[in-house]
Amino acid sequence: MESVKPVAPQRWWYLMPIIFITYSLAYLDRANYGFAAAAGIDKDLGITHGMSSLIGSLFFLGYCLFQVPGAIYAQRNSVKKLIFFSLILWGLCAAATGMVSNIPMLMVLRFVLGVVEAAVMPSMLMYISRWFTRTERSRANTFLILGNPVTVLWMSVVSGYLVHSFGWREMFVIEGLPAIAWAIVWWFTVKDRPADAPWMSEAEKTELAARLKAEQAHIAPVRDYKTAFRSSIVLKCCAIHALWSIGVYGFIMWLPSILKQASTIDIVSVGWLAAVPYLDSALVGLGGQPSRRCTRAARSPPTRRGLNMSRRA
Repeated sequence: MESVKPVAPQRWWYLMPIIFITYSLAYLDRANYGFAAAAGIDKDLGITHGMSSLIGSLFFLGYCLFQVPGAIYAQRNSVKKLIFFSLILWGLCAAATGMVSNIPMLMVLRFVLGVVEAAVMPSMLMYISRWFTRTERSRANTFLILGNPVTVLWMSVVSGYLVHSFGWREMFVIEGLPAIAWAIVWWFTVKDRPADAPWMSEAEKTELAARLKAEQAHIAPVRDYKTAFRSSIVLKCCAIHALWSIGVYGFIMWLPSILKQASTIDIVSVGWLAAVPYLDSALVGLGGQPSRRCTRAARSPPTRRGLNMSRRA
């Protein structure tokens, strides 16, 4: 089977670092609350264990309610504009968390943070679908998702040192500022569609547009939510992602507190220990790239013939 020659390979170098960093910053500002809990935010604000769980869930309430509306806006208007304003707003919310003086203020900020981060993931997936063909999206999505473990990996270490050196308030402020600064980089480097990219030739733009259009030619459009939720694939994906989120976010939010309470180590050591699982996750994610290549090779005609011959032997 002949391989299709890749078009505009520079897309990987222009786009994936920007996509990776942007999603990493979103994950940073939602995940560092676990270190604030381990550092004593509950004690300082008088938060009970039950209230702490409620505050943690408010982020996901805002995230759930506004993810679909945000994605619709990105599809109909501009991913670039949506992410730009989201970066600024979630950076401000994250930094403002370091200045809270009471529980209601903290609850409002966590909810608003969920709202402004809600459309980031679907918008990024939509953005990737506009720039990469179906055969490329698996690798592109892998680099996007790697932002999860890689971010929590370094965030755990950095947050431990920031809390130790300054305190949980300063940690929120310092870790919220990069998103605001990155919004400027995002605005001046990102284009919504390949047709607007100055670093692609006209021939490359035409070829990429033709390939993306050809992929969609035989896909029936889903016209409403009722049709979508009748799809077994959609329901299975929803169940998988829901169960994955329960495990991952429970781990992220409570692991620092569990480590701190289970031993006499300081917050810096907690940061290093909390980073270990995410190092393993990042390595496994990177190791998945060769396995996908092997899978594609196994599906090619020569390889299938070889497997059949080996079975006869």
